[in-house]
Amino acid sequence: MKIILANPRGFCAGVHMAIDSLDKALDLFGPPIYVYHEIVHNRPVVDRFRNLGVVFVDHIDEIPDGATVLYSAHGVAPAIRSASRKRNLRAIDATCPLVTKVHMEAVRFARDGYTIVLIGHDGHDEVIGTMGEAPESIILVEDSAHAEVVEIPATNKLAYLTQTTLSVDDAERIIAVLRRRFPQIVGPAKEDICYATQNRQEAVRDLVPEADIVIVLGSQNSSNSLRLAEMAKAAGRKAFLVDRVDEIPEGTFRGDETVLITAGASAPEERVQECVERLKARFAASVESRTVREEHVNFPLPRELRLISAS
Repeated sequence: MKIILANPRGFCAGVHMAIDSLDKALDLFGPPIYVYHEIVHNRPVVDRFRNLGVVFVDHIDEIPDGATVLYSAHGVAPAIRSASRKRNLRAIDATCPLVTKVHMEAVRFARDGYTIVLIGHDGHDEVIGTMGEAPESIILVEDSAHAEVVEIPATNKLAYLTQTTLSVDDAERIIAVLRRRFPQIVGPAKEDICYATQNRQEAVRDLVPEADIVIVLGSQNSSNSLRLAEMAKAAGRKAFLVDRVDEIPEGTFRGDETVLITAGASAPEERVQECVERLKARFAASVESRTVREEHVNFPLPRELRLISAS
């Protein structure tokens, strides 16, 4: 067996920042720390924090008045921030800066009188937060078929935005439909799909022709992880999206395959290494690390934590 380790893989800068923020909040304030939704879409990460006394909630009114709340990497709507203030919560904003950029674009387009087509997945935390910035101005479009039939008056000023964790190829197909149907549509100065999502997809796209089987470490509710598995399957490869290597069905491997291993942007590296070590032990697999693109992005801790640490 040969293992190809895709680079880049795993944690992106936004996930690193969010996880470091929650660790820092625990150090400064102690448990319980409340997190609005999951800190990132990864079950092992969430389980680790839950064991440390973090409480994940889906509604602000589940949090006691005056407690500490951390907003997840996926961002929140203005209504959530307002509700936090009313409950006198100490709020720490760990929203990924790339998500914040999309929020700001939504506010700007809405202020300038645009109808906004948001390309994304209904119910995703990031989409909920972005739509909350300008709910009267935003229409959600999930796929090309929807883009073909969505009804928007021809006289409307029209703009599009995208969820940051989409498939680059899918987003481009949807944007092409929108541009054909609505020639007046404009977009952001730079595409909103985040650098990490694009880089991990590029690595899979470049390396999957060499693989027989693809393992994506990540959770089922992780949009960017799902896209990596979908890309592998679209290339005709057997692909598994798992949190841990022991979730791969028995009998999957003969022992002479080339296995491409990658990880979604919210998946910890230790899960990747567990998978590698398991295959090395069982099949005497060799390992080759392949770097498709370098990443050197870092985001600072939220202002709230920086101010406390400096005082």
